[in-house]
Parts: sequence; C-alpha cells; structure tokens
Amino acid sequence: MRLPNLMKLFIGAVLVFGLSGISDARAEYPEKPITLILPLGAGGSHDRNARVFTSVIPDILGQPIIVKLMPGASGQTGTAAAAKAKADGYTLIFSHNYFDQLQKHVKKLPYNTDKAFVTVGSLNSGEFSVIVHADSPFKSWQDLVKFAKANPGKLKFAHSGNWGATHSPALQLFTEAGIADKVVMVPYKGGGPSMRGFLAREAQFTFQFVSTIKAQGNKVRVLISAGTKSAFKGAPTFKDLGYTADIGKMYRIIMAPRGIPADRLAKLQGALIKLQGHKTYKRLIKAIGEKLEYINGPEYEKLRPMQSAAYKKMVQGLMKK
Repeated sequence: MRLPNLMKLFIGAVLVFGLSGISDARAEYPEKPITLILPLGAGGSHDRNARVFTSVIPDILGQPIIVKLMPGASGQTGTAAAAKAKADGYTLIFSHNYFDQLQKHVKKLPYNTDKAFVTVGSLNSGEFSVIVHADSPFKSWQDLVKFAKANPGKLKFAHSGNWGATHSPALQLFTEAGIADKVVMVPYKGGGPSMRGFLAREAQFTFQFVSTIKAQGNKVRVLISAGTKSAFKGAPTFKDLGYTADIGKMYRIIMAPRGIPADRLAKLQGALIKLQGHKTYKRLIKAIGEKLEYINGPEYEKLRPMQSAAYKKMVQGLMKK
C-alpha cells in the first residue's frame, strides 16, 4: 500500500515542478539573445543609434540584442529576412518609414510590410542636411542649384539606395529646386556606404543626418538643413529658403514579425520605455548628436497608414514631373 502512495506523491511532485518550470520559462522571456536585423550598411545613423541602444538594453531586458547587418536591394534583403523570421520575439528589425511605407508605392516587394510587421517603438527621428566637402566651391545651397542648372549631369549625389531614407526626400527637394533631371543619382547600400563614397569623392554632395555629420568634424560643410531650426550654425533650413518644411523626416523604427505573442511585445515595449530614462543611454544619445524622441508602438501604428497615404501622393506627383 505504501508503494502506490509514494508513487502518487512522486508523480504529483513531478507535475507540480514541471508545470511551474513551464510557467517560469514563459515568464523569463527573453531567455536568449535577440537578433536585431539592420537592413542597411555599417556606419550610418541607424547603425550608430543601434550600437548605442543595444549597449544599454541588457541592463533592462537581461539579455543582449545583437545587431545583424543585412544591407542590399534598397533594404529588401534584410526586410525580407525579418518578414520570414519566426514571430517569437527573438528576431526584430530596425528599419525606417521609407522602407516601411514608401517603397510599396514604387516597386513590387516580396513582402507586405503592413501584414509582416508590428511596431515595437520608434526610437527617435532624424532630419537630414545637405553637405559638401569642406573645400567645395559651393558656399551655399543656392550656389549648388545654380551650378546644377547650368551644368546638367556634372554633379553627382550619393544616396542610401533607391527610394530609401535619403533618395526619396532628395527627389522631392531636387524637384522643388528644379534640378531633379540635372543631378546624377549614385546609389549605395545605406547611409554609411553613401557617406564613405562621398568622402572618397565619388560624389560632390550627399544628405546625412546630424550624428553622422558631427562625426566628420571639419571635413564637411552643411549647406541646408531640415527641421524648424537648423542644427548647424549658419545653415538655413528648407523652410527658410521656401521649400516644403517637413522634407526628409525619418523615423527610426524597431519592429517585430506580426504574430509575436502579446506579452513578449509588451515586454519589449516596456523595455524601450524604461530605456528613455536610463542615464547611460541619455548620455550616449546626446554624445552622437541625437535626441530622445521615443514613440511607443501603439501610437506609431496610427502613423503608418497616414504615412502611406502621404507617400503615395508624393510619388504620384513626382512621377508626373
């Protein structure tokens, strides 16, 4: 009689501990490192921001987030890989609004970003500036425009890839300035590669973001900047010179494959919210010239359809010209 009773106790204990183990495993997400796909090349503003936030996030999540660079095909290589990834919270993508909501209006994509991804959060945003080499003969944006009109095909512009973060707003700016058909557009696999190409003098000018420009010191000169107030002394804004004021606003967004368990998505979102108050993170973000401008996932999700509609209208307008 004692043996069956002991067996019952043993089985009961196994069930209790087994079930508690399952419960604990679920509560411990993430149990292993998370991969963050970056569909852009090294050295750009996304790469710099990713290195900052992934260096601090283990303090909050308890696990590292490992950056995986996957540039190519104007962001499609990395985006396609993230779209095919298992929706378990262990693969994320660090993208931007142009890849997410603009590209679908200009080319056939092997994925549907609206169905493939849900937003964890928008880390911050970037506003680009037009830069030339420090020894460039162009002392102002007006000088460059005047030269482009008088010398069609003589100016080369380095950008981050067709319909990417700098190519799209550049087309809008060039169209408004009347030089869209006068400039040779040279594509690269991301902002970092386009900056390296520019520094190697493969192009006379490019668009870059504040953190990347400040890292160059006195190697470059800023001609014109986005935003309501220029981040660079002496450089006018687009609005100052009569262009559309909000050209070139890029949101740096962290997204997960749609279908990620709600509790895991919530934990990631909570971690990014906590990150905004982390002293080291705030110090590092300031050091690279960026700002704290976090938008939580549910709020950013509301922006996506509005962005899509605006980009569709912009593309249709550009195509007519």
